[in-house]
Amino acid sequence: MADLMAGIIVGIVALPLAIAFGIASGVTPEKGIITAIVAGLIVSVFGGSRVQIGGPTGAFIIIIYGIIQQYGMEGLAVATFMAGAFLVLFGMLRLGTIIKYIPYPIIVGFTSGIAVTIFTTQIKDLLGLTMDSVPADFIEKWIAYGRNIATIDPWSAAIGILSVAVIAVTPKFSKKIPGSLIAIIIMTVAALMLKNMAGVTTIETIGDRFSISSTLPELSMPQMTWETIKSLVSPAITIAILGAIESLLSATVADGVIGDHHDSNTELVAQGMANLASPLFGGIPATGAIARTMTNINNGGRTPIAGIIHAAVLLLIFLFLMPLAQYIPMACLAGVLVVVSYGMCGWRSFAALMKNPKSDVSVLLITFFLTIIFDLTIAIEVGLIIACLLFMKRMSETTDVKVILDEIDPNDEADVDMGNLEHLTIPHGVEVYEINGPYFFGAGNKFEEIMAAFGDRPQVRIIRMRKVPFVDSTGIHNLTNLCLMSKNEGIQIVLSGVNDKVQKALRKAGFNDIVGEENICGHIDQALVRAGDIVGRE
Repeated sequence: MADLMAGIIVGIVALPLAIAFGIASGVTPEKGIITAIVAGLIVSVFGGSRVQIGGPTGAFIIIIYGIIQQYGMEGLAVATFMAGAFLVLFGMLRLGTIIKYIPYPIIVGFTSGIAVTIFTTQIKDLLGLTMDSVPADFIEKWIAYGRNIATIDPWSAAIGILSVAVIAVTPKFSKKIPGSLIAIIIMTVAALMLKNMAGVTTIETIGDRFSISSTLPELSMPQMTWETIKSLVSPAITIAILGAIESLLSATVADGVIGDHHDSNTELVAQGMANLASPLFGGIPATGAIARTMTNINNGGRTPIAGIIHAAVLLLIFLFLMPLAQYIPMACLAGVLVVVSYGMCGWRSFAALMKNPKSDVSVLLITFFLTIIFDLTIAIEVGLIIACLLFMKRMSETTDVKVILDEIDPNDEADVDMGNLEHLTIPHGVEVYEINGPYFFGAGNKFEEIMAAFGDRPQVRIIRMRKVPFVDSTGIHNLTNLCLMSKNEGIQIVLSGVNDKVQKALRKAGFNDIVGEENICGHIDQALVRAGDIVGRE
């Protein structure tokens, strides 16, 4: 019974959001509801979270609108279908845990950017501006709004602003009934009364812009050509990554509330199946919706039954009440999306991140501004590249190289044979270098710079690697070059404290043949004995 009631409430909550997201994305309102029905059912039946509610979300609005403008509805169907295939592939390759490691500044940056962009797209309908067309570019939009500010329709503006107010105050009086639904009912009735009793005809409704249909769409496969697939790979990957991030973030938040643990890879497969099915019925991209998932939990939903009931409720509304949607004012839907954009913006998280290190701030701001000025695809791609470069820089900084000149204190050593403490004095003609941390990227260059700082030429260089957990091909390459150059200068390289994992990598690369097996020692005392033998012999 708890799941039944939660499903009914979530279905009612999802209705205005599905209509608003559909219209804002550039498609008809029924496509938003169809997406919520199809995706909601599949995600609940096959998903890796017991309480996840799937459907269209605000995060997709901007990218969907851009795809439709460039490729049309057929292009959107192909991109959504491809994104579904990518998501299934992500899940089958068990990439669910990896996607969770996308840096937090990137997530906040593009989420806040999407929120600002959604708000910007709703100004025309919110204020009832009379404009021939709204420019696609963010800056040009605001310039156009400024030029047409005198065309504000006071009735539409009043409905839009009052809708925002109603949604804002509703939680203080009712936790069950969503403010967006109350706002739509009140403002629709008000608009009808103004039109029929006061002769106000300037308030634009959904019916003025779209022809509403309650007929279930026929199943049809998108026409996919090789040229179309090639041109839509980038937006499809963006949809897939964005869908994966949002759905897994939603599932993780839900886990924290109900004390459960979702299966991220199963969730990705289910999200992929939902996006494979949605375009077959004329729907748009879908993912896990945090707001609807939390509504489900707060109203007692604890099993997938709630999500299935939510889809059934939406289907019944679509079949029997859809024609009534034509009377909903566009300004009211704009008000709903303004509240959604405020909820998405996460300004508190944004402000908190601005106090973090400069590298995080730069990733945050670059992702944010690329999202609002260009598009989400570029923002995610550039943001990930910058984050990866910063990660590599930070990882290289965790590795340091130090020089030990005279003696080694046995009390500080973990790899010393305690029976041979007399050998811890460094012989004349021997230099000891210690690498602390992974040996890759810039660590090799750092090592070479430190050695170059010493003008004298020793007979033996001991390289301690007891604190090197692993080595990559760059590290092996640098070690090999160092060994060959040292041989040319008459200097012998001796390695000390190499662990089994690093030893295996070096042997596989043929490094042992260059340096000699006898010059790879397990302990520093053994390495010092070996160095003493070489110096004495020479």
